[in-house]
Amino acid sequence: MTADDMDSGAAPEAGARDAVGDEAMAGEAMADEAIADEAIAGGETAAGERAASGEDVAAGEDVAVGAGEIELDPLSLRLEQLILGAERQYTPFQAARSAGVSVELATRFWRAMGFADIGQAKALTEADVLALRRLAGLVEAGLLSEPMAIQVARSTGQTTARLADWQIDSFLEGLTEPHETGMTRTEIAYPLVELLLPELEEFLVYVYRRQLAAATGRVVQAADDAEMVDRRLAVGFADLVSFTRLTRRLEEEELGELVEAFETTAADLVAAHGGRLIKTLGDEVLYAADDASIAAEIGLRLIETLTHDETMPELRVGMAFGTVTTRMGDVFGTTVNLASRLTSIAPKNAVLVDGAFAEELGRLRAAPVSEAQAAEEAAAAEKEGEEPPSYRFALQPTWQRPVRGLGVVEPWLLTRRG
Repeated sequence: MTADDMDSGAAPEAGARDAVGDEAMAGEAMADEAIADEAIAGGETAAGERAASGEDVAAGEDVAVGAGEIELDPLSLRLEQLILGAERQYTPFQAARSAGVSVELATRFWRAMGFADIGQAKALTEADVLALRRLAGLVEAGLLSEPMAIQVARSTGQTTARLADWQIDSFLEGLTEPHETGMTRTEIAYPLVELLLPELEEFLVYVYRRQLAAATGRVVQAADDAEMVDRRLAVGFADLVSFTRLTRRLEEEELGELVEAFETTAADLVAAHGGRLIKTLGDEVLYAADDASIAAEIGLRLIETLTHDETMPELRVGMAFGTVTTRMGDVFGTTVNLASRLTSIAPKNAVLVDGAFAEELGRLRAAPVSEAQAAEEAAAAEKEGEEPPSYRFALQPTWQRPVRGLGVVEPWLLTRRG
């Protein structure tokens, strides 16, 4: 962090007087709270000590302001101002005071979004103050509890952090060729961001609203209030076989391309057939569907698609059906654990499901309970001159076996009929 982070027009002596004035106001208004809040926000920093003692801070001099602080060069500051649309002008204490919240709450929001403590550096903008006011206003109005507001900040921060990292990496690698422009990627970053930012921002809002509409629609269709939180879902894991061995054999770039191809293929198939991709873990993806037959179709499609791709290793899929707890876009519970265990014991290029999943497919008339039942139904239909039931999937029971932490289970091998 540098002294340039302060207002460029302010003299060093004025900066010192401002810092002293801020500390005096804090002492008069809420001395005890300010001390506690500053301790939470990262403690008194070297910059604050020098400003309070009246020492000059030379323009452009780097100042250590807190744990995790990253010194920004002029280009980084210009990019930050371009993206945020505002200059740095508040310390955390000043931002919290302007927003009408305690520094403790402001710090909790800041950390929940995924940012390191910045001590009392002047690094926040008017947009930060506005965001604090909005979240605090939702709590004051009773629309969100304080823990829920923190959760909103955390879920948004985690999701957008990954999105931002991916986009910047992809854009700078795929959309820029320094040798063609005569500029370095660092030099290209500013005009590239300047051109893309407005379009990406509008697209992000559009996709968010679309996803919010879809998620709201799924929730309101729940049978009762309890199912809005703890719902019955089909959960599936798809795992690349022998991925660890591949990591030793392939170059880093080749490995990255393989993982990206796998995740892209899986994401497209899950979405196309009505499922939801919960998360990707490099060599493994986790997805869910409200309907067991949809999850079954996705599992088999993944196997069929990757089997025809010679660049891909073999795949295992495990699925289970039952009550699932959803939190921050993730899924938890025994059903999820069982699906994971079934994946680990599934044969290569095969799909294993649990008994509850098999029963649900039978209830949906997507698979017969047994081939004997299917034969009886076909014979009865033929006798009556009717069309026999049309089943999409076949289920074959396998040997019962103990599964770590879940007791003895009887997996079923899922295949297509015909």
